[in-house]
Amino acid sequence: MPERVIGGFRKIGHRTIDGVWRMGVSTRFFLLTLMHSGICLRRPQLVIREIFSAGVLSLIIIIVSGLFVGMVLGLQGYETLQTYGSEEALGILVALSLVRELGPVVAALLFASRAGSAITAEIGLMKATEQIAAMEMMAVDPIARVVAPRFWGAVISMPLLAALFSAMGIFGGYLVGVVMIGVDDGAFWSQMQSAVDFREDILNGVIKSVVFGVAVTVVALFEGYDAPPTAEGVSRATTRTVVTSSLAILALDFVLTALMFRGV
Repeated sequence: MPERVIGGFRKIGHRTIDGVWRMGVSTRFFLLTLMHSGICLRRPQLVIREIFSAGVLSLIIIIVSGLFVGMVLGLQGYETLQTYGSEEALGILVALSLVRELGPVVAALLFASRAGSAITAEIGLMKATEQIAAMEMMAVDPIARVVAPRFWGAVISMPLLAALFSAMGIFGGYLVGVVMIGVDDGAFWSQMQSAVDFREDILNGVIKSVVFGVAVTVVALFEGYDAPPTAEGVSRATTRTVVTSSLAILALDFVLTALMFRGV
């Protein structure tokens, strides 16, 4: 067998082993974070500070993006529904699209790009400047002091941001459909209220956003904690956070949608 083929198989084997190893280590890292969460939960100011960092500082991109996504949905939805003479169902289309799918998914992707990358870069730089090592020398557990507050702050922020994204999207659909195009105001809201179910639609969307928040935060924290203590290492870890989080969100979205809305 040619040496080039053997080398190719060797690279595939190394990458597979490395991927399995990283998956196992990240799972152990996640469990350690949960085990050490009691300390940060007894000091809520640590979590509140991270909610501000991960959630409040992400409000602008969430609000603006949600508004424009809702406006696009209203415009495209009206053009489609007009073909079938169902313009009054525009509120149903906008609300269900946002609450079930676009709200949790797009908000999670934006959260991964903004907050996830920031968490990775912050922890990576703490490791590069030996702040993590200094904590260990002073008998301060970095998992409990650094990782756990960021985990809970991001996980709490994600459902709130997704809900705000959906609300702004519905408002954007209202602006385009009712204010600009002229769809009946009462039909827009009444049909939306009658079609959107709390348990089947809103609650499932909240569950999705919580799962996405956990996935994004675990990836961001692990990549930052595992990053090589160099500028290039931190840069690569930040890039891996965005890519891995985005793929995880889309894969989990398919699985959760199948379980929730298809009865699998």
